[in-house]
Amino acid sequence: MAGLVDTRGKLRFASVEVPHPTGLGPKRAVDIVLALFGIILLSPLLIICFAAVVLTSPGSALFRHPRIGFNGKPFHCLKFRTMATDAPQRLQQLLASDPAAAAEWAASCKLRHDPRITEIGALLRKSSLDELPQLFNVLKGDMSIVGPRPVTEEELGRYSNAVSAYLACRPGITGLWQVSGRSTTTYSKRVACDAFYAQNWSMALDAKILIVTIPSLLLTDSAY
Repeated sequence: MAGLVDTRGKLRFASVEVPHPTGLGPKRAVDIVLALFGIILLSPLLIICFAAVVLTSPGSALFRHPRIGFNGKPFHCLKFRTMATDAPQRLQQLLASDPAAAAEWAASCKLRHDPRITEIGALLRKSSLDELPQLFNVLKGDMSIVGPRPVTEEELGRYSNAVSAYLACRPGITGLWQVSGRSTTTYSKRVACDAFYAQNWSMALDAKILIVTIPSLLLTDSAY
């Protein structure tokens, strides 16, 4: 399993003996079929979202964020851009001036009232439409339809003993955490959900998560 090595304060990954991700061939075959079907079926919606982002704020329609995948392999997770182009500066200014926001960010790496998000971006996030481009990540093999949420290198350092469980999977577009309350859960519960999924994976579990994904999105007050 990929291990973590601290080199001058930065996390590095040492790869050891993980020949296959969780699920092997059957899960990958289902991923390809569902991703292709989703891209074809949702192509008009993909085009509409692409145009909406381009026409309402300057910058690229797609956002490519570095994440850590199976066995510690980095990849670029695709999303429709939901933030302003000066998002990093806005975040730093807020954290420096608002102790409550800084504490919220430290606890979950999320902000309920995020000044970086554009108006169209808020709509895309609330409906989770911003994540539709990840269907292409699934086709490429960086992600799965169902799995742990893709995390950054910094976030993975918070997984402690659950790191090996996360790295045994391809990250998913949806997953156990997403259907368990998302923004209303703690980060520790998110880690616990990812570990449980990796340790108890089955095609039946994937099917159950897919079945409850849409109702979960509709009932969630925010998809941030």
